[in-house]
This record gives sequence, C-alpha cells and structure tokens, in this order.
Amino acid sequence: MHIVVIGHGMVGHKFVETLAQEARPGVRVTVLGEEPRPAYDRVHLSEFFSGKSADELSLVEPGFFEREDVVLRLNAKVVAVDCDARTVSLASGEQVSYDKLVLATGSYPFVPPVPGADRKDCFVYRTIEDLEAMQECGSRSRTGVVVGGGLLGLECAKALRDMGLAAHVVEFAPRLMAVQVDDPGARVLRAKIEELGVGVHTQKNTLAIIDGEDGTHRMQFADGSHLDTDMIVFSAGIRPRDELARKAGLAIGSRGGIVIDNSCLTTDPHVYAIGECALWNGQLFGLVAPGYDMARTAARHILGTDAAFAGADMSTKLKLMGVDVASIGDAHGATPGSRSYQFLDERKQVYRKIVTSDCGKYLLGAVLVGDAASYGSLLQTALNRIELPESPEFLILPDGGGAERPAIGVDKLPAGAQICSCNDVSKGALCQAVADGATTVGALKSCTKAGTACGGCVPLMTQVMNAEFKKLGVAVNNHLCEHFPYSRQELYHLVRVEGIQSFGALLERHGKGLGCDICKPTAANILASVWNDFVLKPKHASLQDSNDYFLGNIQKDGTYSVVPRMPGGEVTADGLIAVGQVAKKYGLYTKITGGQRVDLFGARVEQLPAIWEELIAAGFESGHAYGKSLRTVKSCVGSTWCRYGVGDSVGFAIALENRYKGLRAPHKIKFGVSGCTRECAEAQGKDVGLIATDKGWNLYVCGNGGMKPRHAELIASDLDDATVVRYIDRFLMFYVRTAERLQRTSVWRENLEGGLDYLKQVVIEDKLGIGHELEAQMQHVIDTYACEWKEAVTDPAVRRRFRHFVNSEQGDDNVVFVPERGQIRPADPIERRRVIPIASAA
Repeated sequence: MHIVVIGHGMVGHKFVETLAQEARPGVRVTVLGEEPRPAYDRVHLSEFFSGKSADELSLVEPGFFEREDVVLRLNAKVVAVDCDARTVSLASGEQVSYDKLVLATGSYPFVPPVPGADRKDCFVYRTIEDLEAMQECGSRSRTGVVVGGGLLGLECAKALRDMGLAAHVVEFAPRLMAVQVDDPGARVLRAKIEELGVGVHTQKNTLAIIDGEDGTHRMQFADGSHLDTDMIVFSAGIRPRDELARKAGLAIGSRGGIVIDNSCLTTDPHVYAIGECALWNGQLFGLVAPGYDMARTAARHILGTDAAFAGADMSTKLKLMGVDVASIGDAHGATPGSRSYQFLDERKQVYRKIVTSDCGKYLLGAVLVGDAASYGSLLQTALNRIELPESPEFLILPDGGGAERPAIGVDKLPAGAQICSCNDVSKGALCQAVADGATTVGALKSCTKAGTACGGCVPLMTQVMNAEFKKLGVAVNNHLCEHFPYSRQELYHLVRVEGIQSFGALLERHGKGLGCDICKPTAANILASVWNDFVLKPKHASLQDSNDYFLGNIQKDGTYSVVPRMPGGEVTADGLIAVGQVAKKYGLYTKITGGQRVDLFGARVEQLPAIWEELIAAGFESGHAYGKSLRTVKSCVGSTWCRYGVGDSVGFAIALENRYKGLRAPHKIKFGVSGCTRECAEAQGKDVGLIATDKGWNLYVCGNGGMKPRHAELIASDLDDATVVRYIDRFLMFYVRTAERLQRTSVWRENLEGGLDYLKQVVIEDKLGIGHELEAQMQHVIDTYACEWKEAVTDPAVRRRFRHFVNSEQGDDNVVFVPERGQIRPADPIERRRVIPIASAA
C-alpha cells in the first residue's frame, strides 16, 4: 500500500510518526512538502526571534527519514489531485500515484482586503521564511503593528517587541482575544499588555494603508484616526487550504474546509483530510492538539484499527507576553440557564470566572487572566463532568490569607482522562508508568512523552504522580541517607539558617550515627557552598571524596590530572611555555580539552604539591576540575578578532570565570560565551550560555552534553553586562539552594515544578522576593575566594597529606607508563608485566 501525504507541517508529521510507530509490512509513505524544510514547531514559532534556530524548532528526529519505507520530498508543491486515477500532480509536471491520500495542507493567513495591504514591508506570520523577512525589516525599522488581537496576534506583538521595536496591536473587535476572553478578562489583559509597553488599539477598522509621515506606512481608520509604522504584520485569523480538494470535487463546507467523517475520511473513500484544512461536524480546528488527534485517527483507520475522531476541546492556556491567559469550554456562558461566578482583583490584575450548569453541579467553562494556576484541575473538572462542591465560587476565590483554596483533586479523574492532549496521554497511562517505577516528572516525560510538547500539562502530571504515590502507599522519601532525615535542599537551609559550620555540629543537631560516604561529601559540599571555607581544613578534610581530598581527578592507574585555570580559554605564550616546562619536567601527558584548557595527566600524588607550586609561581590558579564547581567558561574570539563577532565574548568569559571560580554546587557547572549567533563556543549546550547580538546578550540556562544531552533554554534576551551578571548570580545560587545531591542543572530544570516559566519568575521577576539575598550570597562567595592549591602548598600540614603511604615518602612503584605518539600513557595489564616503570624526572 502506498500512502501519499500532502503537507509536512506539525499534523502531517504526526500522521507519519503514528504510522512509523505502528509499522506494517508493505506500507510505503511519500510525504510531499511545499516548504523548503521539514516539519517544525509552529506553536513556538515566536522563539525564532529569541535566538532559536530553524533546526532547533524542527520536529523531525535525526535519522527519521533514513528508513526505506518513508520518503520526504521538500519543495514539492502539489497542483492537482485526480481522485479517479488516484494520482497527484506536482508543479514540476511529475505525477505520483497513491492507494491512500492524506491531505494535511493546513491553512493560510487571512489578509483583510484593505487597499495597500500588499505594500513592501507588510507581512503575514506563518512560516520561518516569513519570520526571516520580518527580521530583515526589523533591523531597519523603529515601529511595528500587528493587525489582529487574537492568540497569534499577541504572540506576534511579543516578537516585534523582542526585536526592539515599538509594538502596537490593532484589533477590529472591541476587546483582545474576543473568542476566548470576556469583557472583564479582556480589560485585565489589556492593562497588563499596555504596562509592557505595547500599544493596544481596539475597535479599529482599517480603511487603507498609504505612505506615512512618521514611518513607512500610515494606517487610516474608519473613525478618522491614523497610525504610522515601519512594519505591518497581518495576524487576523486563518482560512483552510482546501483548494486542491475543491478542484478534485471533494465536498467542501459553505465557509471552507474539507468535509470529513469520524474516521477523517473525505467524500472519497481513498482520501483523508486532517488538521486545519479539515471540517468535522461543521467545525474547523485551529489548534494543534485536535490536529494530532485527527492524524492518529487517520493513521489507525488506514491500518485497519478502530479509531474515531470525536471532536476536540478548544480550551487553551498560554502565556502571552508574560501574562497567563486561559479559556475553558463555554467561557462566555452561552449555554441556556448557565450561571457565572467572577472574581476580579484590579490591584493584582487577576481575573477569574467560572460558568456552571443551571443546577450548579457541573463546570461548563472558565476564564483565567493573570493567574492560570488552576487551569489544569478546572479543565479536567469540565471535561470529565466531575460534580462541583456545594459552593463552587470557592474554586476561584482566595481565602482570608490570600492563598488559593484547594481545587478538585486529581483522584476524582477517571483513568481515561486525557492529561496531555498533544501526545494523547491519559491519567491511566501516567499511573501505570508510576507503578512501573517512574518516580520523577522527568521519568514520566521520558516513558510516556507527556509534557514534552507544549509543556502545559506538567503541573497536572505532577499532581497525578503524587496522588498515585499516596494511593499506592508509597512514601516519597527524599532523605539524603539513613543518617539524615532531610533532603539536600533541607540540609542546605539548616546549615545556612542555623549557622552550622562543621559536619560534627550538623550531625549532632539533625542527624544520627557517624555518617557515610553519601552524607559526608554532600555536607562538605554544602558547607563549602555556604561558607566558602578551604575544603582541606582539618574539620572538612575527612569528609571529602578522593578527588577533593587530593585536589585532582584520580585516573584509572591511580595517578592524577592537573588542570590549571585559563579563564575564557585565554593564555599567554609565557603561560603556555610554563605549562610545557612543567609537563616536560615531570613527564606528564598533555592534551587540549573541549573546555579550552590544557590537561596534564600522569602526576603521582606526591608530585602534586611541587607541580602546583611551579604553576602558581607562573601565575596559574586551580582549575577546580576535580570539584563540583565551576569548571570552565568556553569562548570564541568574538568581536576582538572575528569579522562576524558582535560582542566581546573573550573579555566577558574571562570576567565571568573570574567571578564564579570556586563556587561549590551540587554538580559541576560549565559556561559558554559566543560572540555571535554562529555559536562557536557551543553556549546552548552549557549550564549557562551567552550569545551576543547587536542588542546585547541572550542568556541560556540548563543545558549540558554527556550521556543525555539537553539543549539550553533561553531565559532572557537583549541584556546588558550588568543584568546578565545579576541574573546569573540569582540562577546559580537558586540552583545551589534547591537542587538535590549530584543533580546537574539540566535534570534539576526537568524536575522543577513550574518549569522554565517558574525559573523566569524567580530569577527575572523576583517572584519569591529573594533576589537581593541570592545576589548577596554570591557576593560572599566572590569576596572569600582563595585558590585552593595555593592554600594547600603554603600550609605544611596540608602539604603532608600528599603522599602515597602514610608512613613513608616513597612513591607508588605500580604506576607504569609506556610511550605512545611521543608522550606517555598508562600501561595495560599485559604491558605492565614486561615494562619497567618510568621514573619521575623530579
């Protein structure tokens, strides 16, 4: 069977993914995509303006189209469908035959028929090519206008503001988001958006677009007013792309759209339609989740599996320009006999409304503006017809203390309740995953794919997981070990609040027993993070693991590596010579690392003080390659040397490394600073990454390489140096405070309830009111910094620790090297039996 798919957008690709997951022998798929690139994430399209590349927006996993049974053809525009011959014709003249045809042609942006709408620098907001054209125009513009105040229009306004333009929204209706939000909610939304510096112009009927005086264009309105601007973007709704189906003689709705049944079949039994082009039961769906449902339905029906599309809930929750907005079901109370309850706090700019049935037992709809925390539970209450409490108004009213009243619990949701609409994950699937051993949000994401698309369901996922733990009688024990009934985060706060400065005092007050190999290094790490004491002081030394005890990474043969700090990867010729001389004198293996440092391998423990004494004399400090601390700040040469550079990446990298060197954290930390978007320093794969633009720095956090690579996420853009430092101070100290033992920033972020939005609120908006406190803690670390190796070599008592035998100065005769490529390497077991140990040169 040969299946041809016309359109490779989000829904078209979901169809192909579903076929691949339920693969059947003899099924071939050809995907004909009109655009020059594979499917990408249109839901997060505005992130393109925040530095995300087209490749990063791609929905296609590497290697997906390398399979023999699926072919993707790009720039393949289909111009006709012949249902009788079962062929499609391409613009090139080629014909492709099919057994089953799937129309996933999507929609096109509606541009009002206004004279002048086709002028230069007037755009639509649909494809990456559209956005690239907008970027070019934005680079030579001062102001921008979005025509349309709906969901996409407000997203587009944010994009214009992110480009540094004075942004305006022009809306024909009397309020923003007229479909989803009622009048009081729209007033709160408008006030919040205007506070952000975006002009809002409602009830504006544009008559013409002509030459402007204070901008490229002038928009003339029916009320006699006008607005001058340099750029205009139309985001006034969409229309289904049904022209192929119309010409092929398939049934089309009176207002457009390809008519389909519950199997997503058109009026031709061999042709399906899915996504925004499809009309089901007289309704078009402009959201991705219903499109995904259609894609799954069509794929399973073609493969002979029972499947039916039964419509979709059009409820939405999103953050528009930082403002939480949510709409559920019958938000306007159009159901006969329905009742509404409303709460408005104009000072905090929070609006909540619920619509109930006439009997008051069932939730029909809701509107949330400014605070959408209860969206998940309210949505599930409505979708699953869960009976409301006797006084439903308390679902939206704050109590006397200002805190939200408890919502209806997730334990009342049926197993079939859909928690993740993007990937069709039910409550039952999540519960089964918990029963099978998934004990974290990250684990649930990995095994069920819930929360991996838009992420809006993560809070509800967390509630389901915790409720399931309780039901199974599983006590979620986050205790560090048997000696401390506390998590690492709790121990950190005990140390800090009570001023505890030794493991003995911590054990006496809050623990039991003698401690172990888990709690001792963890406590040592916490004490170093809070007080920044020298880790080899007598009261701390015995707590350290091998690496920290000898201030070096132990290698497989029992020798240690030596890594002098080279901030930002910069080193002078004299510095390189000094490192080379040390390596030559002590017979060490040398290698340039991925972090732009010179590693020296093969140092025996008794050699370490002498080696470091010489390196310190040459101006070097400890690189902390052995510690759970800042390792490196990688940089490109930036604007200093590179013709593409727009920022001094080396200078800033050096400043950042010198600021944060010595900071002890739950796990190692790596930075990257790139001087332009070519990203030579790989900043988007680091715990903290910076990319220079012509408007400042874009700040990325929580990325890492390794066994489970994670792309860093953009947390703020267009920042000056001082703001970057302030945000990094807060981010790092918040991580140090709240992460678990040996938890990388990437894993911490995956398990952080509230995700990136919550992290932004803490770091940027200072939601918890601890911003200055975090900055002060970081300043304490900076002010008390001292090179650990300098302290070690100048303290005779500490220096005596560095020997292989406690009762002898003799070295380890079992260390054996063999020559290779002009250097040394550890001998393997066979070589050890026939090679004489290489003596140290010192």
